[in-house]
Amino acid sequence: MDIGYIQSILPALLQGTVQTLKIFALTLIFALPLGLPISFGTMSRFWPIKAISKLYVWVFRGTPLMLQIFFFFYCLPLFTGLKLDRLSTAVVTFMLNYAAYFAEIYRAGIQSIDRGQREAAKSLGFSPWQTMKMIVIPQALRRVIPPISNEVITLIKDTALVYVIGVPELLKAAKDANNRDVDPTAYFVAALIYLGLTFLLTLFSQNMERRFSRHERQDAV
Repeated sequence: MDIGYIQSILPALLQGTVQTLKIFALTLIFALPLGLPISFGTMSRFWPIKAISKLYVWVFRGTPLMLQIFFFFYCLPLFTGLKLDRLSTAVVTFMLNYAAYFAEIYRAGIQSIDRGQREAAKSLGFSPWQTMKMIVIPQALRRVIPPISNEVITLIKDTALVYVIGVPELLKAAKDANNRDVDPTAYFVAALIYLGLTFLLTLFSQNMERRFSRHERQDAV
C-alpha cells in the first residue's frame, strides 16, 4: 500500500469526516428530543393526535431513507417553494427519519413500565404529568439505552447516504478520490475511519449501559 498516496488523500477524507460528524451530531441533537412528544402522540387518547403521530411514524419508518433524502431535496421545493441547501436538507431528513425510530423506542420503553406503578402514584395524589415525569420516564429512559445505542451506531453509517445529493461527506470524498485517481485505496481508508467511529460509539454505548444498569441494580436493592 502506497503510504504517500494515503497521505495525499487524507486531508480530503478527514474534511469529509468532519461533515459526517456534523450531520451525525445535529441529527442526534434534534431527533432525540423530538422523538419523545411523537411517542406521547402515538399513545394519546385524543384520536386526531394519535392518528397523525402514527401516520408520521409509519411514513418515515416505511419508506427508504434515501428516497426521503431525494424527496426533501428535489420534490419539496416544487411543492412548497422552500429550497434548502444540501447540508440542511440532509440534517432535516435525518432528523425527521430518526425521530420516528426514537419515538417507537420511547413508546416501547414507556409501555414496558408496570401500570401498577401509575395506579399507585395516582392513589398517592400524583398528577398524570408528575407520574410521567417522576416515575415513568426515568425508568423508561434506562430501558431504552440499548436500542437507542444501536440506532446511534446505525446513524453514523447511514450518513453516507447523503452523498447522493452531493454533500461532501466521507464516502463522497472517497468516491471523488477513486474517480480521479482510479485507485480504490480511498474506499479502504474510509472504511477504516467508519470502523474507528463505530468502535468509539460502541465503547461509549457499552459504558452508558453499564452505568444505567448499575443504577437499576442499586434501585432494586
